[in-house]
Amino acid sequence: MQVITSHINADFDTLASMLAAKKLYPDAVLTFPGSLEKNLRDFFERPEFRFFEIEKIKNIKMNDITQLILVDIRQATRIGKFAEIINKQGLDIHIYDHHPKSPDDIHGSFEITHPYGATTTILTLIIKEKGIELAPEEATVLMLGIYEDTGSLAFSSTTVQDYEAAAFLLSKGANLNVVSDMITKELTAEQVSLLNDLLQSATTYAIGGVDVVIVEASADKYMGDLAVLVHRLKDIENINCLFAIISMEDRIHLIARSRLKEVNAGEIAQALGGGGHPTAASATLKGITLIQAKERLIAVLKDKITPKKFARDIMSSPPIILSENTFINDAKDTFLRYGINAAPVIRDNKVLGIITRQVVEKAIFHGLKDVSVKEYMSTEFEAVPSAASIQEVQDAIIGHRQRLLPVIDKDKLVGIITRTDLLRLLHEELKIEPYTTGEIPLRRHKTITRLMQDRLPEKVLDILRLI
Repeated sequence: MQVITSHINADFDTLASMLAAKKLYPDAVLTFPGSLEKNLRDFFERPEFRFFEIEKIKNIKMNDITQLILVDIRQATRIGKFAEIINKQGLDIHIYDHHPKSPDDIHGSFEITHPYGATTTILTLIIKEKGIELAPEEATVLMLGIYEDTGSLAFSSTTVQDYEAAAFLLSKGANLNVVSDMITKELTAEQVSLLNDLLQSATTYAIGGVDVVIVEASADKYMGDLAVLVHRLKDIENINCLFAIISMEDRIHLIARSRLKEVNAGEIAQALGGGGHPTAASATLKGITLIQAKERLIAVLKDKITPKKFARDIMSSPPIILSENTFINDAKDTFLRYGINAAPVIRDNKVLGIITRQVVEKAIFHGLKDVSVKEYMSTEFEAVPSAASIQEVQDAIIGHRQRLLPVIDKDKLVGIITRTDLLRLLHEELKIEPYTTGEIPLRRHKTITRLMQDRLPEKVLDILRLI
């Protein structure tokens, strides 16, 4: 017996992936391991989509299953009763998924996993490659799956392959009016009330230098489409990192959304028994209160968030300095000895100004080698505290065209940051590999020259070319 199934709390990507898998395994039985999202229940009430033959899980005899096809999931903790048979002798498991790897992943005899925006995309492209025909109604359902998981092809997780799959489905007669009608739903009165409760509870926590917004609420009865509410909230308040914990019946539902590379939503949800993507994830917690869930979430956030870098993390300390009475000729020797192009001019560890190698060389050319550097230093300069963000450092160096940026705490110089320090950091960030699974080639990284051309104003580039 062949069975196609997915994860509990099934959504449109789940449904579409199951339908697509049915095209590849025509003799398989479709069944859900648990509950469905409300919009999915509404879907089955539409007369044009009653061609689905879904078997109730209570009618499935687990011991009769010889081949299990899992779509949009590979975590044993999220497939309900099917977790009982994954280690059964002789069971053939096939997996199609777009989620990141996790420690409790099921391993099948056949796996196709790609980091596309939707699992439906993976299966649609296989259908296209094999030349399998799709009816317009089927193409519409598959388009629903792609549109839901990619935010109508607008989420940052959307890939070229998602667009390719969508174009193929459109060519097969997918009805975008139906897709739009199913995905764009007006909120009910209960959902509006819950959304308001979430808004009122919003609290920002600074964790590892990252602002994380946590919202919480309780509902008297189960309410579907929580992800829709959280997405609306994120857009309303323009939140980069949002975690919602909602108590309903005997469970706590966690919905996570992150636009920040420092916060991997999927990794955090996984630590709480769930899973998902770096940008979107969820989890369900049982047997604890809302307060306990929040405490556990904060503890996981503190453990998992990659701290942001600050000025103190990239500055050079102790810095090479010049006293205000240093002669121009001695300043030249210092520049040559240490291979630097600028230095702060100091009095009692307070920065009076900055002098550059170019200024020193011009002064010597004009016979002023025995004049003190304070006569030719620049007194107009930007400085930052050691706790300044990298963005503040970048704004000061690039925005004010500074070769050297003093780092000052309590009026005392504690370090310096050069343009080279900043560019080195930006280059290192580019070298961080994007999330991927399977054997998908990563895009080639930009060279430092291209990086500078992309990020720096033309006038700054002209100055750099002279150096």
